[in-house]
Amino acid sequence: MADTVAQFEHVIAVCRDLYAKKLQDYGPSWRIMRPQSITDQIFIKAKRIRSIEIKGETMVDEGIRSEFIGIVNYGIIGLIQLALGYSDEKDISVDKALELYDKYMNNTKNLMFAKNHDYDEAWRSMRISSYTDLILMKINRTKEIENNQGETLVSEGIDANYMDMVNYSLFGLIKLEYGE
Repeated sequence: MADTVAQFEHVIAVCRDLYAKKLQDYGPSWRIMRPQSITDQIFIKAKRIRSIEIKGETMVDEGIRSEFIGIVNYGIIGLIQLALGYSDEKDISVDKALELYDKYMNNTKNLMFAKNHDYDEAWRSMRISSYTDLILMKINRTKEIENNQGETLVSEGIDANYMDMVNYSLFGLIKLEYGE
């Protein structure tokens, strides 16, 4: 488990670093996005990953790794937006956006560690393409919940689905970085 913790901390740091740099470039401009738009943004990234996995090539010089990073960061943004609601303008500072990122990433990471304990690191035996499919399934579930105004009868909510998408992406990043 010690390797898992270190590997997670490393890939999370990579994602956070890009998030922080984009905040410097754009500020928290994503505050105007409604959760449905964030779900669609994650969908675009997951579909691109699947396309690359199937076709084996890209025409744009960004690969699967950058898309997984994007899913991680948009997933955390989604959690922030669910908590705060969307805004018509940038209404938080860069420092607050980083603080919220750390809070929701920590919650997501703690969920992963709890599940990882129960599932005995089964994710390590899975293929990266399975993470892609699971992310796409979670997106479809999230869209259904969004279409039902957030209401579910027995299922987890949008927040749990965003957390799972983030964690599947982190699994993919670990496998890309450290190998199978």
